[in-house]
Amino acid sequence: MTDLPPGYRFYPTEEELLSFYLRNKLENRRQDMERVIPVVGVYSYDPVQLPPISGEASIRDPEQWFFFCPMQEREAQGGRPTRTTPSGYWKLTGSPSYVLSSQNLRIGWKKTMVFYTGRAPTGTKTKWKMNEYKALEEAVATTSSTHPKLRNEFSVCRVYIKSGTLRSFDRRPSANVAMNSESRRRNPEASSSANPQIAERTSSHGCSSPRDDGLLPLAADGTFDWNMLEDIDPEQFGRWE
Repeated sequence: MTDLPPGYRFYPTEEELLSFYLRNKLENRRQDMERVIPVVGVYSYDPVQLPPISGEASIRDPEQWFFFCPMQEREAQGGRPTRTTPSGYWKLTGSPSYVLSSQNLRIGWKKTMVFYTGRAPTGTKTKWKMNEYKALEEAVATTSSTHPKLRNEFSVCRVYIKSGTLRSFDRRPSANVAMNSESRRRNPEASSSANPQIAERTSSHGCSSPRDDGLLPLAADGTFDWNMLEDIDPEQFGRWE
């Protein structure tokens, strides 16, 4: 597999993780995505064992890795999930929260956990953390009083190492960038004349972004279409670093 060029990395937003990756997994579409995010029972492994078995988009990432985690058997029977690994356990931190879409709709549920070595309650806290995301059966407005059910067949987990710096995984384009992007999409000729670089990208690939859904493209054989990376504007797609 070809490495990502320097300066780029697989950095999906929370909305993309839920609305594209997890939703397609739950609906059993796009089997090739498991090369990007593999199915792994993350609680059967210690976190240090997870990076080498992550997907081809993040296996070389030094900081974060993604996995589809199937529902445990005891959870399917109505019990609580087991978060104990061979040498420690994952402990919830903070309060679970809704994940919102760019249209301000509730689309999923997020839990954050910290890994401890040893056994509770005397374990030793580590720098390993994990965000676990589950999708709602349907998106609902934030003002709605209804509580839609969760899709529990699979969750998508972001395992990462705490760096000690303030950051946000949910990186979205600013309002101005989003408006400019929409303007270019609706009127490509005007934007091309104002920016020759955009004109060149549009004429060669037919769009000024890597894909209409804003996600890293896959070729017919299920591998990444790395040639499309030249079209990515880091300022427009905040998930890329």
